[in-house]
Amino acid sequence: MKIEDIRTIGVLGGGVMGGGIAQVCALAGYDVVVRDISDDAISATRQALFDGKWGIKRAVERGKVNFDDAVAAMNRVSFTLDMSGLAGCDFIFEAVPEKLELKQAVFKELDAIAKPGAIFGSNTSGFVIQDLARDVSEARKPVFIGMHFSNPVPTMRMLEVIYTPDNTQDVIDASVALGERIGKAVSLVKDTPETYGFLLNRIFGAARREAMLIVEQGIATREDVDKAMITGRNWPAGFFGSRGGIGKEW
Repeated sequence: MKIEDIRTIGVLGGGVMGGGIAQVCALAGYDVVVRDISDDAISATRQALFDGKWGIKRAVERGKVNFDDAVAAMNRVSFTLDMSGLAGCDFIFEAVPEKLELKQAVFKELDAIAKPGAIFGSNTSGFVIQDLARDVSEARKPVFIGMHFSNPVPTMRMLEVIYTPDNTQDVIDASVALGERIGKAVSLVKDTPETYGFLLNRIFGAARREAMLIVEQGIATREDVDKAMITGRNWPAGFFGSRGGIGKEW
């Protein structure tokens, strides 16, 4: 699979992450099919995609997207309750809740209907990609890769592409290229068994553990730790809930 072969994107699971992924792919010119489990879930995703805080309508109002492009993008997105609606997709993002057994189950179901060569990209926050691919056929494992976005997807540029020993180089290259085409800055990460979190979450988790230790040892208060990160590293928020906006009083 090469980037030129990717024309239709599938999104398995709507919600905040799946809807955001659908939005950026549609704005990049791809036809997108979103599959979810109920009419209510589809309605919520459709409304968020159009009129949510980070939706297409707000992007137009902020001058990030022109009106004609927004209309075209909305027309590129379709919805389905049937898994078979993803059968014609070239690249399928999984964005179901972060439960290992659930993700394994939906990938097993997807394996039975997806066309040969379609790339499976999991948006897991940190599960080992090889674990997620446990129940798919051997033919699918070379095209099974991690695609971890940061929330909210329409505004955060980060994308971690997590590759496994099973992946072929053309699948890795196509996944990186797709990420770049939808406007993301891609970090390439090696899948590591018995760990959780890839780059961003592992580094943040280590930093948060150190911040909590500082507070527990009485070295500084939660407020002062947050203040240091917001004003000294330009973080939008601290570890313990303080927001950058209150920094005006500092």
